[in-house]
Amino acid sequence: MSSSIARALRPALKRGQQAVSASGLSAVSRTCRPARTASRLQCSARALSTTPARRSDFVPTPLSHLSETEAAMKEAVGKFANDVILPKTRDMDEAEAMDPAVVEQLFEQGLMGIEIPEEFGGAGMNFTSAIIGIEELARIDPSVSVMVDVHNTLVNTAVLKYGSEALKKKWLPRLATDTVGSFCLSEPVSGSDAFAMATKATETEGGFKLNGGKMWITNSMEANFFIVFANLDPSKGYKGITAFVVEKGTKGFEIAKKEKKLGIRASSTCVITFDDVEIPKENLLGERGQGYKYAISLLNEGRIGIAAQMTGLALGAWENAVKYCWNDRKQFGQYIGEFQGMQHQIAQSYVEIEAARALVFNAARKKEAGEDFVRDAAMAKLYASQVAGRVSGLAVEWMGGMGFVREGLAEKFFRDSKIGAIYEGTSNIQLNTIAKSLQKDYTS
Repeated sequence: MSSSIARALRPALKRGQQAVSASGLSAVSRTCRPARTASRLQCSARALSTTPARRSDFVPTPLSHLSETEAAMKEAVGKFANDVILPKTRDMDEAEAMDPAVVEQLFEQGLMGIEIPEEFGGAGMNFTSAIIGIEELARIDPSVSVMVDVHNTLVNTAVLKYGSEALKKKWLPRLATDTVGSFCLSEPVSGSDAFAMATKATETEGGFKLNGGKMWITNSMEANFFIVFANLDPSKGYKGITAFVVEKGTKGFEIAKKEKKLGIRASSTCVITFDDVEIPKENLLGERGQGYKYAISLLNEGRIGIAAQMTGLALGAWENAVKYCWNDRKQFGQYIGEFQGMQHQIAQSYVEIEAARALVFNAARKKEAGEDFVRDAAMAKLYASQVAGRVSGLAVEWMGGMGFVREGLAEKFFRDSKIGAIYEGTSNIQLNTIAKSLQKDYTS
């Protein structure tokens, strides 16, 4: 593409911001009137009224409704994924490595800095735009999608929310334009129990020293920027956990092993070790002892991204299979997709995909609105991963032999789907989160 997605969408983004600003002022002027009996403004309400209001204070829209910017984002990323990534998807999976040219083009298109403000070289878009981009990429290649997801929803967000002004000025322009980021939390003994980590940090005269190791770290091979969680004060338990920025190439930093995986094979997943890794004091991310809070907050947002990856995967698997069933494969004189038994499975699968997408968009919109979205994110991640597994498995069956061979994408979608129930919180962890939230609401 001759110009980046971010640059192409900026006019729509500005128009959208102006419209929101104008409508917001209008809404306030309509709904808030000076009270006759008080000097302050008083906003009227019509709770449970069956009488039509004379004015509309709020016009609800479908969850699937996209703003002009978001719709343009969807179209542009979809075209980019089909034109640029699709021709390389099978080769990257077989090689178990990301094509460097793909990584470079993700930066060129602005997809690695979706929420980073324009002043730092980013696209300056909203969270839902990032979710849309992640979903569209996953329709073609979930490996590329998870790279963009982790980089945007975990790494960039961490720097934006918790980084000092110095860290923001130094790293956000690079994260938006040429530097892949990685999020280092999990360890061999601390997966679901993330805060039982053994990696330690000690304070030195010039900063800090890290010792220990991390496991299952996404983007390790491509990244040059790592957010590392380590315990700075083990006597305080998990309240001693602190976040640090570490650069690849620092003495004592080593990628010890690259995992060979069942799915998302082009996405690098590695073991990282820290042997007396010295980092300057300015590389402290946020406040001491607040790392556990940061991790929880970031993972809650990240789970919406993983849910979007899974809905995109499910939709990609479904589309790939139904095109074959309705256009290519005939048995007993008709396309196999015309048999009622097949049509029922196809329809049921699409309903489940759309239900999962509704959960994803609801969680994203609530996050943007500043509402509590923790339970919504957990529900979206849980259900989207379940749907991705079911639909991608059925898609292989619908295509028969052509779905089972590695010539097409069907078996790859099926393999890629399994990780959705594991990373950024297993399905059982999501169920725990949902149940605890419900228990809080329903316990007297």
